Amino acid sequence: QVQLVESGGGLVQAGGSLRLSCAASGRIFSNHAMGWFRQAPGKEREFVAAISWSGDRIYYADSVKGRFTISRDNAKNTGYLQMNSLKPEDTAVYYCAARPLIATMASNGYPYWGQGTQVTVSS
Repeated sequence: QVQLVESGGGLVQAGGSLRLSCAASGRIFSNHAMGWFRQAPGKEREFVAAISWSGDRIYYADSVKGRFTISRDNAKNTGYLQMNSLKPEDTAVYYCAARPLIATMASNGYPYWGQGTQVTVSS
């Protein structure tokens, strides 16, 4: 089992920045890929970004490419999502997820999930 706890969400004006953190415990985080997903009210959960266990493979949704940066610090068992130039349409609950080794953009490929953190971007 891998336990995940997100933090860093909040209310920010359009154009602002937030950094989300995902603290992992339990099984060895360093051999797990990590993904970030989000779900807005009335919408399905969607992929945001993913990073392989080693950090050498990174994927982004087109909607966040160039604005968001995913990273990880395996020594701290923590993953990050730096979000810049935020837009009102980025408003959602953001979830981090983990799976062994290989990153994927499919939410059903991740067995471990955090509880989510709310991000609200005002216009």
